[in-house]
Amino acid sequence: MKKRSITLIIGLMSVALMGVMAMQYYFIRESFKQKSQLFDEAVTAALASVAGKIEKQEIFEFAREQDRINQEKFKADQAMRERNEQLLASQLTIQEKIKELQRQQFDYQQRYREEEENLKALVPNAIYVDNAFYETYIRRKRYQAYIDFNVVNNYLGEGYIDTDIKLTAKRGVPLVPAKDDSTRFIIPYFRNNRVEAMQTATLIPRVHRKIADELQELESQLVVLNAKKLQQATTLFDTLAIIGGKSEHILKDIESSILLAKKPFRERLNIKYLKKELDAELNKRDIYVPFNIEVRDDQSYIIYETLQSSNPKTKRQFAKYSTKLFENDLNSSPGLLSIYFPNKSSVIRDTMSYMLLPMIALLALLIGAFAYTLSIIFRQKKISEMKTDFMNNMTHEFKTPVATIMIASESLRDPEIAADGKRVNRLANIIYDENIRLGNHIERVLNIARLEKENLKIEKVDVHINAVVSGVLDSMNLQLQRANGILHVDIAASNDLVIGDELHLSNVFFNLVDNAIKYSKDAPEITVKTYNAKHNIIVTIADNGMGMTKDQKEKIFDQFYRIPTGNVHNVKGFGLGLSYVNDIVKRLNGKIQVKSEKDKGTIFELTFPLKGATPDREV
Repeated sequence: MKKRSITLIIGLMSVALMGVMAMQYYFIRESFKQKSQLFDEAVTAALASVAGKIEKQEIFEFAREQDRINQEKFKADQAMRERNEQLLASQLTIQEKIKELQRQQFDYQQRYREEEENLKALVPNAIYVDNAFYETYIRRKRYQAYIDFNVVNNYLGEGYIDTDIKLTAKRGVPLVPAKDDSTRFIIPYFRNNRVEAMQTATLIPRVHRKIADELQELESQLVVLNAKKLQQATTLFDTLAIIGGKSEHILKDIESSILLAKKPFRERLNIKYLKKELDAELNKRDIYVPFNIEVRDDQSYIIYETLQSSNPKTKRQFAKYSTKLFENDLNSSPGLLSIYFPNKSSVIRDTMSYMLLPMIALLALLIGAFAYTLSIIFRQKKISEMKTDFMNNMTHEFKTPVATIMIASESLRDPEIAADGKRVNRLANIIYDENIRLGNHIERVLNIARLEKENLKIEKVDVHINAVVSGVLDSMNLQLQRANGILHVDIAASNDLVIGDELHLSNVFFNLVDNAIKYSKDAPEITVKTYNAKHNIIVTIADNGMGMTKDQKEKIFDQFYRIPTGNVHNVKGFGLGLSYVNDIVKRLNGKIQVKSEKDKGTIFELTFPLKGATPDREV
């Protein structure tokens, strides 16, 4: 097939494949848009339904509460009078007790002031000291050295000076808690502006603790009674008629609506009820996906949200749907309910999976068929080229012996040559040798044909590998000498008996050694070894020839394939030798491996199971 035809086929198939892909893309995109529109309509309807239910629920609860209040109003009014009388009596009693205790507390404080004034009159420099300071520094004599008396003179004007003595500690130590609530004073005695001694004066507490506690308790009781009295002064609205589909009555009093509208938005909204109704309405419309809730008031402040993010771009990436809350208020709507779907696209794709999977499978099948067709076309083109090369090589190989036979035959027709027996004998030998050579070429081609049709007869007899290898090397010794080659032989296998065909095994080794000679640029150096490994015998044939690349190494067992040698055509053959070698080795339950590096040489490793051993099928 011509290159132009292949290009045309590839172009047409590519256009057809791209057309199918474009149609599938258009169909998927339109389906996605339709599904997205249906999703938007379903979510919007669910939000509107939830907003209506929330408003109706608020009205129902308010009406129910008003009914309950109206039923209890009469009883509450009667009970209120009795409670007010009781509260008033209790208040009067408590107030009398408070007055009596306040009088006792005042008398006690007067007594304390008299004692303090008497002390100041006797000792003007008496210093008040805190009980914790007293217990820490004064009562414990070892810490009295840390006490510091600071004399501070405050100028009062017109020649008057007020002297004040402050008591401090030079060094801080953990304070000892006070043991009582008595009032204590320190009386220092100075000499030469230094304190030589000090005395403690103890007075009664400034406040009578028991009386103070009783006063506080009675005052708390009085506050509680006043609070109860204020609670009973709450005003109630008239009964609210039930509306919202359950009843067609009109509101009896417009003040009920005003009360609802003035109620704080946070108190009007039941978040638990909101989430429950949202889930129910979305599930009713076959929407079972996670979503985030956001509720804002009329000042756009967020009242509640489930998505906590400081980045405003995060919410913009999600699909957002909103509706107003309490839209029927007398004034503007006080709230906005929004929900976000972070995975809207993936949800819609999941609903389209029943369409996507068959379409993807069909597209993969088309691409696979396209790729397979191209591989077949290129493979057939490659086989065609290889067969053409094979025909050229075969023609060249056949032409040489045929031309030689023709020249020898023409020479025999010459009477002068025909009269010379020696010359006739030599020409006859040439014709015979060339016929043998021609027959060998034909036999090799026929063997490959038989291998393909599996008609090649292979005997399964006992064969000694060492003997076969040695015989092949002996027969090729002359050819190796002509190439000035060096042969290294190491026949080390102690057990070499296998089941095989001696003739075909000889041909296998002959082909490998022949290739080692032909594909050596300079004087060939060939190493042949045999050795045992487990239940196998291994034969290696290594050379220092031109070697192979990785790509060439993968193709050497293909029929008609020959390693390219550039513009030099000194390597003869049909490209059938290694294909034949590979086939024979496999038929004899063996393995063949190749190790090669460009310009460094090649190693062929053949493994055959010994007689009586289980064949190793691993590659």
